[in-house]
Amino acid sequence: MTGEPAHTPMHTKTWTLKLDLFEAGDTTTAHGVLDTGDNVLQSRSSSRRNPQDAAVPEIGDEYAAGRALMELGHQLLVAGMHDAAANTPAAGS
Repeated sequence: MTGEPAHTPMHTKTWTLKLDLFEAGDTTTAHGVLDTGDNVLQSRSSSRRNPQDAAVPEIGDEYAAGRALMELGHQLLVAGMHDAAANTPAAGS
């Protein structure tokens, strides 16, 4: 034996993200759904065009989508912290 770790086969997962954008006047709303296979996380966010800015729908899409994705990221981090805490052996065990 050379002391090398045993080869562990690669495990692959696919997570599905659906991001819907809705435009109504100067407001864009994003609804994100992340399906990890084990959990489904959802977020909603919106952006509103400043009346003094040019009407460029793509900008509202970017802001609303970015905010929804940031919220999903935050939810993932919180879920990871809770899962890690739940799987940490108690002191003295």
